[in-house]
Amino acid sequence: MKKTIFTGSCVAIVTPMQEDGSIHYDRLGAMLEEQIAAHTDAVCICGTTGESATMSDEEHIEAIRYTVKKVAGRIPVIAGAGSNHTDYAVFLSKEAKAAGADALLQVTPYYNKTSQQGLIDHFYAIADATDLPLILYNVPSRTGVAIKPETYAQLAKHPNIVAAKEACGDISAIAETFRLCGDQLDIYSGNDDQIVPILALGGKGVISVLANVQPRTAHDICQLFFDGKVREAAQLQLDSLPLIHALFMEVNPIPVKEALNLMGKQAGPLRKPLAPLSEAQRQVLRSALEAAHLL
Repeated sequence: MKKTIFTGSCVAIVTPMQEDGSIHYDRLGAMLEEQIAAHTDAVCICGTTGESATMSDEEHIEAIRYTVKKVAGRIPVIAGAGSNHTDYAVFLSKEAKAAGADALLQVTPYYNKTSQQGLIDHFYAIADATDLPLILYNVPSRTGVAIKPETYAQLAKHPNIVAAKEACGDISAIAETFRLCGDQLDIYSGNDDQIVPILALGGKGVISVLANVQPRTAHDICQLFFDGKVREAAQLQLDSLPLIHALFMEVNPIPVKEALNLMGKQAGPLRKPLAPLSEAQRQVLRSALEAAHLL
């Protein structure tokens, strides 16, 4: 059995921006403190939700370094360090380790995609290049390529490949991955609307967008389940669905940044090519936030 990075809710944290588009580190620091106070179990910096695709190398590494320093060991810091270029992913992974990250999030190659053997070669090359534990990120709706359960079984043989963030949406495929990998691969839900189903299969928690606006709820869904209060966890999951759906009415992180701004959290603007919600979408989001007593 491999060492588990965290159990519970990991916030896939947004990157707050100043009006000129630069990273607002003071706001990031305040957000991190709020997450820890609300019992968030880990933080993922520079993921999709953090707009890492538009960060320069310097920004990416500094955001990780700042987060590690601010968190100061209170919860694990997972650094997004993936790329569709294997050598660049290795570079980012080494820089994330030097910045003090506890683990790495590695997305499947996108656009150029690859075969299943290519996925194995890609992730093995990264895992060989650092001793940090890797969480593989399977999100075919964004990348155009999926990790098959049989491929996970091969990947899980590497000692540094310890977990997966599963956002394929296919519960049957995820169940088969659990069957094939056993205790050699921890699995986290990558979809906030599937936390309890994945926990029921043996999952360790969630890497969550919802946690940006409802950190205690994301944590409690997991903790209630772990405490044997399955019906209560399921009900909290169901009660959260309207807000979760609103947070994904448009490409992530467009809605969640707007939600934080509506809540007065000063997440700031998006970086292009992401565009703000329409006024009609903003009203739907506002109504969902009001119903969740967040406004």
